[in-house]
Amino acid sequence: MTALTHAERDLASASRRRKRLLAFTFVAPLLLFILLSFVAPIASMLWRSVYHPTVAELIPATLEQLEQWDDDSQTPPEATLAVFAEELHGLAKERQSGKLAEELNRMQAGMSSMVKSTARRLGRLKAEELPQQGVETLLQAHRNWAKPETWRAVRRAGEVYTYHNYLTALDLEHTDQGIRPRDTEIYRQLYTKTLKTALIITVLCALLGYPLAYYLASLPSNRANLLLVLVLLPFWTSLLVRTTAWIALLQTNGVINSFLLSSGLVATPFEMLYTSFATILAMTHILLPFMILPLYSVMRGIDPSYMRAAMSLGAPPLPAFARIYFPMTLPGLSAGALLVFIISVGYYITPALVGGTDGQMISNIIAFHMQSSNNWELAAALGSLLLALILLLYWVYDRFVGAGSIKLG
Repeated sequence: MTALTHAERDLASASRRRKRLLAFTFVAPLLLFILLSFVAPIASMLWRSVYHPTVAELIPATLEQLEQWDDDSQTPPEATLAVFAEELHGLAKERQSGKLAEELNRMQAGMSSMVKSTARRLGRLKAEELPQQGVETLLQAHRNWAKPETWRAVRRAGEVYTYHNYLTALDLEHTDQGIRPRDTEIYRQLYTKTLKTALIITVLCALLGYPLAYYLASLPSNRANLLLVLVLLPFWTSLLVRTTAWIALLQTNGVINSFLLSSGLVATPFEMLYTSFATILAMTHILLPFMILPLYSVMRGIDPSYMRAAMSLGAPPLPAFARIYFPMTLPGLSAGALLVFIISVGYYITPALVGGTDGQMISNIIAFHMQSSNNWELAAALGSLLLALILLLYWVYDRFVGAGSIKLG
């Protein structure tokens, strides 16, 4: 009897293992997709924001010599200068000096032209002439090679693991006196502008979406479903097409200005395109369904008898709505607000097409550093700070409101 019981337990355990394996087999493609499309890109972004081996690969011997440079208030010894002259000569022959110039210029302004002009002079020397004329040519090419701060900048640029990209992303710089704010703020202003724009869009979506969702929830199911199709209709159209439509509406000789001019309401056309106004207007239109759908799904489940009971007990309509109905819709409102805010913070296409310089957001600057300046490390640092900011806001929301109250339907 005992042996039979053990056999039954083994069979039951084997059956459970088969079921778990079968369940994992079905879930494995989704897990792999999430790993490749979400976890891996974020991990790569975080890694690239602190890992920068370019300069260390271009002038490894020079950086090794600079590590032994004890008194950084004086110019490095002649042996160090000779090593750098030899490596820069090799880079000039291999047409890699421009890459070094670009990297060093990010650490200290003006080093790009200095490195390029020096590389051209050293490139004219023959290899056997370097030991005698390399250091002299280096110092004659530019007077800054005799300054200690130049070599301190080279040493900082050669750090493989660095936080300098985050300093730049926060408009800070590393100087001889330590870390201090830069003379001009670029990225912090863009972060502030991005958050302000996202907040305005979220508020506008809530103001426009709440009455519409309330109206849809109060209709019979057949009519509500018909109108809900109209809410979902923009999702059937390409985002690029919807954004281009706003360009046709808002441009100087577009539909809106043409109507205003022909009707005599204005004498000169409005400058609406390539402004923050255009960005907010277009993104509010695009993101409005993300506010309506969570609100509608929550409102549809609220029993109308609650309001009738409150008013039957003597409560006026507005106080009854504010104290009874509105609190029950907060899960849908919070879900819609979180969706709209997070999506709008990272939006790229719409601000790029209709916002211009005035309406650009932090995502446009990240794209610029990836596509034009090829400064992927700074782009990764900007993206990492944006991710940290979103996580911080989510934590604050969870701390004071509670993420468990979010309902999407």
